[in-house]
Amino acid sequence: MRLPSFNVARSSFCTCLPKYNVNPYLGRCAHQCIYCYAVKFPSFRGPPVPRLRLKEDIVKMAEGTKAHLPVMLSDSTDPYQPMEKEYEITRRCLEVLAKHVFPLLIVTKSDLVTRDIDIFKRIRTVVSMTITTPREDVANLIEPYAPSPSLRFAALEKVADEGIPTVVRIDPIILTINSHEKDLEAIVLKAAEIGVRQVTASTMKIVKGLFSSLDAKHPEISKRLAKIYTDGKWVSGYKYLNRDERLEILERLKAMALSHGLEFATCREGCPRLNTTICDGTAYCRELLKTTVT
Repeated sequence: MRLPSFNVARSSFCTCLPKYNVNPYLGRCAHQCIYCYAVKFPSFRGPPVPRLRLKEDIVKMAEGTKAHLPVMLSDSTDPYQPMEKEYEITRRCLEVLAKHVFPLLIVTKSDLVTRDIDIFKRIRTVVSMTITTPREDVANLIEPYAPSPSLRFAALEKVADEGIPTVVRIDPIILTINSHEKDLEAIVLKAAEIGVRQVTASTMKIVKGLFSSLDAKHPEISKRLAKIYTDGKWVSGYKYLNRDERLEILERLKAMALSHGLEFATCREGCPRLNTTICDGTAYCRELLKTTVT
């Protein structure tokens, strides 16, 4: 038994370096974001499900894994589900992984992440927080049950104040909904003010079944996006926004980030030339690998 490797899909422009990935929860995240990509995968449909056995299995996984690459929690269902307060599966995984000297990469939308700062300080950790908009009304529309942007910024500031490297993920950028320049700049400015090191950005990709889901609850948005993506291109099961439109948004955002002294990267966009660092933020924890005996 070993830690599962993150699936680096080069065919969909993924530029991540090798790492492991652990999902403490299965099913669709309780945040119910309208753009959710995880519904593409059978294991991440339906209500969130705690992987209780992982609290024991994580020990065997860590002991059975020789290469101490960064471990991401997680790529599909947020590791800080509301039920994490009760089950503490994520915390258990972090404790074990830190004990076995695995660098950690946290990817979340939840302010509950601050609970585990004590563990993050024991091992090289990067906390990546997804913040797609500074506006409460837009967040309520596209991420109806996730913590508010203000709570996420406050949590990220608390983490950064402890000297833990932090990243803001503006992912996804949805044309006409959260793509307004003033809103994007507000995120970058706030990120710089609270000590974030990097912005990683990605435009929205359409997955199978997304429009059907949108039609049921947000028919106007569904119709608008269907028109916007008419000239998009399918790549490895994802429909991308027109390349010129993507580049215009991302180049503009990069300029904002650099002007505020932040590193910048894109995620699965096919334009690595825009990146000034590793997209997932693990540049800040991979240095541990130079001194780790494997």
